[in-house]
Amino acid sequence: MRRVALAALLLGLAGASCQAGSLRSCDQPAPVSAAQHDTLFRFGDVVRAELARAGQPLALVARSGTDLSLLGQRYSHAGFSLRDSAETPWAVRQLYYACDEGRPRIFDQGLAGFLLGSNDADLGYVSLVFLPAEASALLDRTVTDKRQALALLGADYSANAHAWSERYQNCNQWVVEMLATAWSPPTEGAAPRLHAQHWLAQAGYRPTEVDVAVWPLVWVAGLVPWLHNDDHPGEDLARAVYRVSLPASIERFARLHLPEAQRVELCHAGRRVVVHRGWDPIAEGCVPGAGDESFVLD
Repeated sequence: MRRVALAALLLGLAGASCQAGSLRSCDQPAPVSAAQHDTLFRFGDVVRAELARAGQPLALVARSGTDLSLLGQRYSHAGFSLRDSAETPWAVRQLYYACDEGRPRIFDQGLAGFLLGSNDADLGYVSLVFLPAEASALLDRTVTDKRQALALLGADYSANAHAWSERYQNCNQWVVEMLATAWSPPTEGAAPRLHAQHWLAQAGYRPTEVDVAVWPLVWVAGLVPWLHNDDHPGEDLARAVYRVSLPASIERFARLHLPEAQRVELCHAGRRVVVHRGWDPIAEGCVPGAGDESFVLD
């Protein structure tokens, strides 16, 4: 039974961390102490300052949420941080799964709340991708157009949604389909999601291949209401591989499509913060490398 629970957590992948309440799962959020809450709040100020420094109206943002390290992934959940959000400056527009309604929704969440979605209040990572000015402004207009954002919202949610399936969608798939819509708007009468997926495939987008052979993940999909197998090709299931959208594949595509895009990664380990500029990752454990900025929160 414990292996089943672990499997459900791991295969939550992008989706277990984008559900309502804790934005991690449909049970109660993990308790956060007053000291941890203060650290996350102050870390959010550091992230907010980086967003403002870039001078762009929008950034592609990802956070460590569900721990996917056993699957070789640092980030589980992505969205768009919007400078001029009506919610609060730099709120994150994202897809989330409304547990009590049993359906996906588009949700604007303040940056502090977004960071609280991590499963580890003492160690967290945030990735920010900034696009060139023209592309950033175009994407901002698309993401903030509620009609277009909702047009790409799938009716059925699945945490392990196959990237090329129209049947289900996870939170990261909505993000990459928004990119496609901004960079190649659908013609009148075209199905928005089908158009976006077709363009992504032609433009070189490659979803993340997650090898789950060492876990009984394929077996438990039928036991968890937000996991499904019926959109995955039989040959993938036989190999115990899921091809899904995760922040890493979205960032790779953004860099492929716009080589001038820039990336800033931030992390905190307790009250120590590291700020790293570039596409290579911060060392595990939030250890600063050469050229990184590192300091302790007051």
